Amino acid sequence: MSGSDYSGSEYSGSDDEYVGARGGRSGASAAAQSMLQAQQQQAKKAERKAPAWERKRDDSSEDEEYIPTYEEIETDQVPEKSLQQIEEDRKRKRLRKDTKPFQRGIIRHVVLVLDLSEAMLEKDMRPTRFHATIRFAKDYVREFFEQNPISQMCVLGMHDGLCIRVSELSGNPADHISRIQGLRTPANAQDFSKEPKGSPSLQNALELARATLYHTPDHGTREVIVVFGSLLSLDPGDIHQTIRACVRDRVRVSVIGMSARLKICTEIVTRTNAGDESEYVVATDQESLRELLLATTTPPVVRATKSAQETAPPESAAALMMMGFPSRVVEDTPTMCACHGILTTGGYTCSRCSAKVCSLPVTCPSCQLTLLLSTHLARSYHHLFPLRNWAEVSWQRAREKGTTACLSCLNPFPTPPPPEETDGNKDEGSEAANGEKERPIKKGRTGEDESEEQKASESSRYECRVCESHFCIDCDMFCHMVLHNCPGCLSNLDVPERQNGGDAEMTG
Repeated sequence: MSGSDYSGSEYSGSDDEYVGARGGRSGASAAAQSMLQAQQQQAKKAERKAPAWERKRDDSSEDEEYIPTYEEIETDQVPEKSLQQIEEDRKRKRLRKDTKPFQRGIIRHVVLVLDLSEAMLEKDMRPTRFHATIRFAKDYVREFFEQNPISQMCVLGMHDGLCIRVSELSGNPADHISRIQGLRTPANAQDFSKEPKGSPSLQNALELARATLYHTPDHGTREVIVVFGSLLSLDPGDIHQTIRACVRDRVRVSVIGMSARLKICTEIVTRTNAGDESEYVVATDQESLRELLLATTTPPVVRATKSAQETAPPESAAALMMMGFPSRVVEDTPTMCACHGILTTGGYTCSRCSAKVCSLPVTCPSCQLTLLLSTHLARSYHHLFPLRNWAEVSWQRAREKGTTACLSCLNPFPTPPPPEETDGNKDEGSEAANGEKERPIKKGRTGEDESEEQKASESSRYECRVCESHFCIDCDMFCHMVLHNCPGCLSNLDVPERQNGGDAEMTG
């Protein structure tokens, strides 16, 4: 039948499909071929899973899989940096700065501009850019007045194409923090939250910031720090005229972006910072945003213009500023203060006009005299004479000094390994093997031997370049960011050349 002929075994689309039914020898070869293909597939799968360094060694056979020993993994196959070194790199990230002494403006007038546009609703920073910026802005205000106690700040916001004033120019951090917090949670019925909306306006922000800083005295710096999260700017006019006005009024603009770099932001920063583009940075994550924001707490370097250098005589390069150091008073009956107009029983009396103010530092409302305490000047002093960066200590240097614990906190150091383990891979004729390059070089206190990039130490020790004392990473951060002095140098004040505590001397 035609139907049986159609469904019979003689009909086939391929002769190889029915080889097994036609002969036993051919079926055995097909089974061997299929088994060989399965083995090859398994080998390829295993090869894809195995790392490159785990597959095969030069002296191993073709069929033998190479598995490295623990000693080989410990010596050669580990990553370049251990977890401890990565953690120390993260901690020393904020110490990677130039500690050469420069003339800096310790009296600063800063306008912090926050982006309150709809671009701040993005969730690449948790929970949103807006909430992360509000949280970091409060931390920035605290750190700013901790590092710059005699400076003043004002907070603005770019909201729905306009620029709103969040807080007035003052030196009271509590006022700024409460007003910044009010952007999320209103403190009273008169305030209302400024949830992200609309587009930002860089021109309106620069114009309002320039008007705020216009009346500030010449002995202070005028700075604008913009936290910008959008990719556009909704400007009502020509922003290039505003940039020229900022250059004329000596307003320095720094931009911290959260998106891609913008040409207009680069031009603003370059024109207002004498061609320096380093003041425009882009944060990659929220931790980077916090670090970049806190990095602006250091006063900027004072740049003298060429015209000012030609016209001004050398003896008039520095100007004196009159300050008052008032006394604390406690009264039995409340009296009205001159700064807020409220009744208080305590405060400070101006040394010139005897007006009472509530807190310091402040400018006297009656005679415009700057009132502060001696501790405020002391806290601003370390910007002019910064503590030098400490050197990383190699294992060879650690064995030379024989240090076993941190000089400051007495935290034990790792025990140095034998010399053959650390110096075995080095060339015997090289400078590193002889120890000539590993030991810190001291060239006085000018900081000529210091590198701008501070790396983690392999021995977890950091050496002061003056007293040669060894410290741990936590004490390194505390001494450079809080104490601003070296404990080893302070304990050796009887030596004349160490009386500056390791600080760099001002030159020329």
